[in-house]
Amino acid sequence: MILTVTLNTALDITYRVRSLRPHASHRVTDVAERPGGKGLNVARVLAALGHEVTVTGFTGGATGRAVQEHLTGTPEVVDALVPVDGSTRRTIAVVDDRTGDTTQLNEPGPTVTPAEWSAFQEAYDDLIASASAVALCGSLPPGVPVGAYAGLIRTAKAAGVPVLLDTSGEPLRRGVAARPDIVKPNADELAELTGSHEPVRATQDARRRGARAVVASLGAEGLLAATSEGRWRATPPASVHGNPTGAGDSTVAGLLSGLVERLPWPDRLARAVALSAATVLAPVAGEFDRGAYEELVGRVAVTGDVSAA
Repeated sequence: MILTVTLNTALDITYRVRSLRPHASHRVTDVAERPGGKGLNVARVLAALGHEVTVTGFTGGATGRAVQEHLTGTPEVVDALVPVDGSTRRTIAVVDDRTGDTTQLNEPGPTVTPAEWSAFQEAYDDLIASASAVALCGSLPPGVPVGAYAGLIRTAKAAGVPVLLDTSGEPLRRGVAARPDIVKPNADELAELTGSHEPVRATQDARRRGARAVVASLGAEGLLAATSEGRWRATPPASVHGNPTGAGDSTVAGLLSGLVERLPWPDRLARAVALSAATVLAPVAGEFDRGAYEELVGRVAVTGDVSAA
């Protein structure tokens, strides 16, 4: 079982409009709802790839109940979310059909009390014992300690469970110091962590700070990986346009599934890039176009220096 942690879960709502214009009223042509937050998106992709997944984090209020109702219809995904008194947030994606661009609106999460945080930690301790790997994903809701991910990483490592961390800012800085197996920042998050805007130097610096492997997402330029086995760059065969919501989460799912399946790094990176591109092409946030993925995965260019460590 793969465990994904989403401390700031969400209900993802996607609106489609013919053309998005500031200061104007719009007629919505289509509405879709999905369980959201980075770890839930990761779980959905992992399940589609054939893995058994358990999701945990926080859920509360009417929005939280809607998230859990949607999860019951997702095969191979087990709901182990922990209840809180506050209300789960919503994220709104507005897709402009004319341009294909997306505008994103993210609500804040509920305030988590010390007792609710303690209840989550107890649940996590129980779940990690049967996990083959864990992904710690996304922002921290108000009330959760800024060093939360660092503590969760140490718990997983004590249990011998590999950890992938995907977050930003101070939670990322503290989490990297706890020595996760993989961190997956985007270019801005990597620069904020290391102070360097040169990706090759920054990925190496992030490894020196504690991460065993760093996989940086460079948008349309693909992925750059620095690992103990070498350095690689994985590039998509062509630029894609669409809804980018969840594309980074599909990257995480590709990396984590490759880790569990013990794939070589070039194969993990090719899968991750293809899944990310196929997610941009999907009509709904947090899904991926399987046909596009199967067509793209064999065309991702992966180059590297396996002697570099």
